[in-house]
Amino acid sequence: MANRPLSPHLQIWKWGPHMLVSILHRVTGDGLALVGLGVLLWWLGAMAGGADSYATFVELMGSPVGMIVLVGLSWAFFTHMMSGLRHFVLDIGAGYELDTNKLWSILSPVLGILLTAAFWAAILLK
Repeated sequence: MANRPLSPHLQIWKWGPHMLVSILHRVTGDGLALVGLGVLLWWLGAMAGGADSYATFVELMGSPVGMIVLVGLSWAFFTHMMSGLRHFVLDIGAGYELDTNKLWSILSPVLGILLTAAFWAAILLK
């Protein structure tokens, strides 16, 4: 067996908010791709299927389980968007200072939650 250096493992690294935001970015992107695509295709199929199909879609998406799915999708969208904006700033070479990186790593999911709450407040209170 070759005597090669070992890659750092999760047990070696000290966990920080930047690691959580990176994982959340991947998970929310996958959720949007899988669940969001499923809901989008179902909605398109319901519209193409006629009034009865669309009424079934609206009824199920208006149920408590459907609302959880829709709120979860909007949370995933806003969290992914805020993390993407954070990554965009990092890509242009800014925000690598430890305090700044930690601050924006904490603010990204918090802003995602606040934007989700504002989005649903605007929809439900209209």
